[in-house]
Amino acid sequence: MKKYETLKKINQYGVVAVLRGRSAEEVLKMSEAAIAGGIKSIEVTMTAPGALDIIEELSNKYGQDTHPESPVIGAGTVLDDVTARLAILKGASYVVSPAFQLETATMCNRYRIPYLPGVMTVREALTAIEAGADIVKLFPGNIYSPSTISAFKGPLPQLNIMPTGGVNINNLHEWIQAGAFAVGIGSDLTKEAEKTGDISIVTQKAEAYMEAYYRAKDQ
Repeated sequence: MKKYETLKKINQYGVVAVLRGRSAEEVLKMSEAAIAGGIKSIEVTMTAPGALDIIEELSNKYGQDTHPESPVIGAGTVLDDVTARLAILKGASYVVSPAFQLETATMCNRYRIPYLPGVMTVREALTAIEAGADIVKLFPGNIYSPSTISAFKGPLPQLNIMPTGGVNINNLHEWIQAGAFAVGIGSDLTKEAEKTGDISIVTQKAEAYMEAYYRAKDQ
């Protein structure tokens, strides 16, 4: 998938499922459940057991799909350039880090893969985009308010910002209306399913998140 197409899909889909789990099988099932519920941007974190294999399996299934609404698969919690390269070779269409790292940015640029590093300040955001980052992840989002987006975009109007951490079904509309490029959803999407073992809850939650997203876009 071309870099521009990946970025367009992340923005178009609006919600990124950030998935962790106790086993590769569980994360794979949660990924499929999220997709079934309408969340088509899947971020498989490197903290998940067998993360690279999950990325490979999902990428083999969806990566060759040329449909304009086919799912896009990324790698999350990438801490170094070596891991980024391994994920890219397994089929990851984008790479997400909790914090900016120049070597990882360079690796992603080399392969023309979008890089989404976590930032907490305007200085970090500027450093990231100067190194070629396409989207900055406002992380952890729960220590900020949606108004932070306009504060960052004041001096840096070219920023694409994705808040992650603390975004939930009740405040998603505030982030979207504030100008978020997309939002990352983590434990709120999966914690109940992990507790009960009922993966269908992920699908139900995903449907609710996408309904909230479309409502926010229409307002």
